[in-house]
Amino acid sequence: MSGLKQELGLAQGVGLLSTSLLGTGVFAVPALAALVAGDNSLWAWPVLILLVFPVAIVFAVLGRHFPSAGGVAHFVGMAFGPRLERVTGWLFLSVIPVGLPAALHIATGFGQALFGWHDAQLLFAELGTLAIVWWVGSRGASSSANLQTLVAVLIVALIAAIWWVGDIQVAAIPFPAITDIDSSQLFAALSVMFWCFVGLEAFAHLASEFKQPERDFPRALMIGLLLAGTVYWACTVLVLHFTAYGADMAAAASLPGIVVQLFGVKALWVACVIGYLACFASLNIYIQSFARLVWSQAQYKPQSRLARLSARQLPLNALNLVLGCCMISTLAIYWLEINLDALIVYANGIFIMIYLLCMLAGCRLLEGRYKTLALIGGVLCLLLLAMVGVKSLYAIAMLAGLWLFLPKRSSV
Repeated sequence: MSGLKQELGLAQGVGLLSTSLLGTGVFAVPALAALVAGDNSLWAWPVLILLVFPVAIVFAVLGRHFPSAGGVAHFVGMAFGPRLERVTGWLFLSVIPVGLPAALHIATGFGQALFGWHDAQLLFAELGTLAIVWWVGSRGASSSANLQTLVAVLIVALIAAIWWVGDIQVAAIPFPAITDIDSSQLFAALSVMFWCFVGLEAFAHLASEFKQPERDFPRALMIGLLLAGTVYWACTVLVLHFTAYGADMAAAASLPGIVVQLFGVKALWVACVIGYLACFASLNIYIQSFARLVWSQAQYKPQSRLARLSARQLPLNALNLVLGCCMISTLAIYWLEINLDALIVYANGIFIMIYLLCMLAGCRLLEGRYKTLALIGGVLCLLLLAMVGVKSLYAIAMLAGLWLFLPKRSSV
């Protein structure tokens, strides 16, 4: 199923995925990992990449064989039927009221750092960001990909410049000996860092828009994963080298603080602009993915406005709906003064559940070593749900509730 325009190449795919994974995390997570694990966090990144690889490979293989704008919901539907496909789609969409406003708030926080914005000013900045997302989305996946590839280049250039001016020597990187690794600190860092690799499920919705999805989608996914992991590791080296972390220091201020230390206060705007663009890139790919999911689900009722494409073969009606829901949620959170921090943890449980459903679909649809990797990925997802603790019950309850109460689709 795809009436969507196939216009993405390999480089654009790498830009889309890498910026989706980096997003808000590139400025905050290295400092958080250093805080809980110190030098052990240098080992945590390669360990995490090895753990995520089975999950990523399953996403890549499923996207190669079954490219669809429905993403994980499509994979689940092929494996377990249309009812669970709808449940999975709605489960993913249930993140909109919490996850997208939270990402908006983090992105516009860089405006607060630069200009001292507060309250209504931040709200207008958030609504303005949504308008930019609409403009980018109305121009097609290629425009989003080109913008996000540029953002990826800027992030890598910023990190490389800090390494160069900071005179970071590879021989001086404080890698602990394997025998000296503190396993408890390593596991603590992994639990913080896993969220950096939430984004694969959003990328899956764009598989059908590659010019050659069978070849380029899996390559883009794996290269983007490695690029993002390398950037996170390089940022962790910087945070440890400059001791830019601590209980009394905001995690997101770590890299901007290093930039000011090396280049002066006038360079702060560079770090803040790149930080905003990184957050925007992650937000953009999620909104575009949500729109494609809504469009793909609407195909079962072809007369629906949501099932229509624009003259440019874009799901603009679905995009408008997603952005409208996000705008309403943003306004409600502002007026009700809701604290997003606690709610984000519940959203993370939803993401892990979606990963688990994808791995179960892989166990059903794939053969040989890929089926084994899907099984390993499923076990990893179960462990991650256990790490979330009682808050994972929200995702389980949401899945059960959708299964029990989501109305059956009438036959067309």
